[in-house]
Amino acid sequence: MHKADLGEGALPMAQAEMKIGELANATGFTTKTIRYYELVGLLDEPGRTDSGYRVYGVDYVEQLEFIKRAKRLGFSLEEIGDIQKLHRQQQAPCIHVLALLDQKIEQIDTIVGELKEFRRDLSTLRTESRARLTELPDESRICGIIEKGVHARGEAALTWLERRRHARALEA
Repeated sequence: MHKADLGEGALPMAQAEMKIGELANATGFTTKTIRYYELVGLLDEPGRTDSGYRVYGVDYVEQLEFIKRAKRLGFSLEEIGDIQKLHRQQQAPCIHVLALLDQKIEQIDTIVGELKEFRRDLSTLRTESRARLTELPDESRICGIIEKGVHARGEAALTWLERRRHARALEA
């Protein structure tokens, strides 16, 4: 059975005891990612067989599904670790999560505002450049619109978007 064959939030049939490859297949994470999550403390140290293989129970599937959902909501691995730590300390992690969500909403509002301003700048640049297309200086090496018309705010917004795409690719 493939993970894609399951409904959202449905878990594949997980065995009572699994090796790391089986856990990876059950959750859609790579074995490398699972080992990394153990290293940074997002997953508890698993038991070991007599021959030294890691052995995971169904609770690891649940932990990895929690991590996956938290990442989809935009939480960093550090934030997920903090949430888990609060839970282990029998504190109320949802209060902390609400505060983090408020921060993320504020960050998104700021980014949306910057992107709207960047869009206005691009529209203005396009309108002005189209009107002056025949008047652009000949000293341009390739395209005067790009060489003379890119605004710093636009570069910052594009840089942020590229970093976000790169971060998401690394977390996948």
